Amino acid sequence: MEKISGRIAECKILHEALQSKESELIAVYGRRRVGKTFLVREVYRKEIVFEFTGVHNAPMKMQLSAFFSAIRKQFGSRVKGDVPLNWFAAFELLKECLETQPKSVKKVLFFDEFPWIHTRKSLFLESFEHFWNTWLSRRRDVVVVICGSSASWMLQKVVHNKGGLHNRLTRRIRLMPFTLSETEQYLRSRKIDIDRYQILQLYMAFGGIPQYLKLISKGESVAQTIDRECFTRDGFLRDEFGGLYSSLFTDSTDHMKIIGALASKPWGLTRNQLIESCKIASGGTLSKLLSELEDSGFIISYIPFDKNSSDKIFKLQDEYSLFYLKFIRNSRLTGTGTWLRQLSSATWKSWAGFAFERVCLKHIAQIETSLGISGVQTQSAPWFSKGNKKASGAQIDLLIDRADHCINVCEMKYAEDGFRISSGYASELKNKLKVFKRETGSRKTLFLCFITTYGLMPNQYTTSLVQSSYTTDILFQ
Repeated sequence: MEKISGRIAECKILHEALQSKESELIAVYGRRRVGKTFLVREVYRKEIVFEFTGVHNAPMKMQLSAFFSAIRKQFGSRVKGDVPLNWFAAFELLKECLETQPKSVKKVLFFDEFPWIHTRKSLFLESFEHFWNTWLSRRRDVVVVICGSSASWMLQKVVHNKGGLHNRLTRRIRLMPFTLSETEQYLRSRKIDIDRYQILQLYMAFGGIPQYLKLISKGESVAQTIDRECFTRDGFLRDEFGGLYSSLFTDSTDHMKIIGALASKPWGLTRNQLIESCKIASGGTLSKLLSELEDSGFIISYIPFDKNSSDKIFKLQDEYSLFYLKFIRNSRLTGTGTWLRQLSSATWKSWAGFAFERVCLKHIAQIETSLGISGVQTQSAPWFSKGNKKASGAQIDLLIDRADHCINVCEMKYAEDGFRISSGYASELKNKLKVFKRETGSRKTLFLCFITTYGLMPNQYTTSLVQSSYTTDILFQ
């Protein structure tokens, strides 16, 4: 059995459901490859009495046939008859099988890729609702786990269901990619001995997706892994991009247009800018697309400091998608050594800077802990001003606006050694603080904070400008 890395809160939720004196209905959702199935199977390894996985793009007849096969496999020869003709009959058959099980032991029913089962006009969801409301919910010995990669479908049809499942969920888990700390734990559990600088590089390209992290081999550098899996003919991640979105959305064309547009703008785009760039009409369709991508964890939205909701910015935060669109999709170079040859290029250095910034923005909680403000109410977001003919603009990687009348101005810098603040960059930093105060009118105290790979090299500018400096070690907390 492979040990579960991280997932402490999620395991606690699943274990508590087993101790409950009532039947439990749990929804688990999150993007593809994030480890939902593994989590449920490992925690409930001894308690699962029935498991069924939906068949992608299969009609109702095939789904029912697969369901019947799963019942016969798990309940044995006592299951008689033919394949049920509809889902109501299928759940009646499952009910008969479950009634033969002892009531003194908690039993788990696991429905994986739940959205794939609900085909058009199949009435699957309605039949499942009836199965839960009239029979399962009245028992005290059953835990039902429904799992799906299409987070938007799970939220709309299950979590926020307005019909028979309305308010029926007892617990829900949105499974997110690993943090850097969980990534480190996971690699250690697989006997992968690489330092944190290597782990950071891996995370910047693959994110905290367990299925992708599993690709690295013992005794291999991250650069070698990326080279093999992204640039050789049979590399797992060379063609993952298209299947990633098509498996989650019925028609992923417009989703991928939005992803492509955001990939070209590291600072993100407003709704109006997306409309112009993607040629998608404003209205409910665009809102639905953005909601689906955000619910699935591919993009994130935020309202910049001192702005309102109409100025909301959308950013692509899926590391693999960004890496694919930047380096893999249009690469004219393929084969062994492709990535290794790019590691000293200006393109790589530019990408690494933005990728490091995105990683930091995913670990704001860890940054706040290091700053000693985890107990202070805060609001965090990047900030920028375009400026005008009379005054220059400025960009700030991250602002942490605190309830104690202070603001941390955070700069994130990726470097292969200690980072040195030059006189030119020092002038730029002073201008940032000046422009921010001028544009926002803020009277709060500004604390300049640096997060770099190996720390700052001390000089007169670090002494006069910087209040706190940290290495990437703080992101691994």
